[in-house]
Amino acid sequence: MISNNLRGAFFALAGFGAFSLHDAVVKALGGYYAPVQIVFFSALFGFPLVALVLIGQGSGGLRPVHPWWNALRTLALMVVMLSAFYAFATIPFAQAYALIFATPLIITALSVPMLGERVGPRRWAAVVLGLLGVLIVLRPWGEAHLAPGHLAALFSAFAGALVALIMRKIGNAERSAVFLLYPMLANVVVMGAVLPLVYEPMPILHLGGMALVALGSVTAMGLIILAYRAGEAVVVAPMQYSQMLWAIGLGYLVFGERVDGATLAGSAVIALSGLGILWREGQLPPSSARPALHGRARPDPAPSNGPE
Repeated sequence: MISNNLRGAFFALAGFGAFSLHDAVVKALGGYYAPVQIVFFSALFGFPLVALVLIGQGSGGLRPVHPWWNALRTLALMVVMLSAFYAFATIPFAQAYALIFATPLIITALSVPMLGERVGPRRWAAVVLGLLGVLIVLRPWGEAHLAPGHLAALFSAFAGALVALIMRKIGNAERSAVFLLYPMLANVVVMGAVLPLVYEPMPILHLGGMALVALGSVTAMGLIILAYRAGEAVVVAPMQYSQMLWAIGLGYLVFGERVDGATLAGSAVIALSGLGILWREGQLPPSSARPALHGRARPDPAPSNGPE
């Protein structure tokens, strides 16, 4: 009989694999269209899918308990998508993933001012190690070409950390419908307002690609939710690093990208530091002292007992 944690790991691997395929389609479309256009159509096509899911769940009211925190989270999510989509389109897949994987490090650092957490020396050491990994990927001291896409990936990581910390701060009080619908609605409205400035006509094949992005996102999120329901966060969360293997494989097979030694080394350092943080938080009691584990989108956030 398969254990709950093993089932959760399988769901997580499938979910993060779906996210990687989603990102590959985004990268392919990014060669033709601005991130604003991709975000708009992915949200537009995804809106009915999410609405059907929420109707089936009977999600209740849509009035947020914390409107300002939700507004900030919605804004941060838009930044995450725009920045990540731009990074995928303009820099090698593996480099974009490596930099975005700095998110758990940023979560740990920002949890001190935002959650009042006391971060111990082990996790601070992991943060420093992860930042060294980021420097190895970027190589600012050498002849490596630093592009705006690298900054966009880091910007996405910072915004993603902010989203995770807000989720941890208010997750117990809000309905899942609030977390899902408002960002999607904001993407449709805001990106739709900007779209006329960057719009490019799309053939039916590319329009289908936009729909595939929406379907991939909803499918991946559903699998991740199933993963967290089945297994413990300390088992499920590290599965995100499987995306680096997807990035290397898809980058080479689909986009003809070769991964250099520095990117591999830096990615390994970032992954090790992130895994170290997740492992350490797995040793702590459930509380706001575990933001990198419990800051992710989960169906049933653990109750907070205050800072440890």
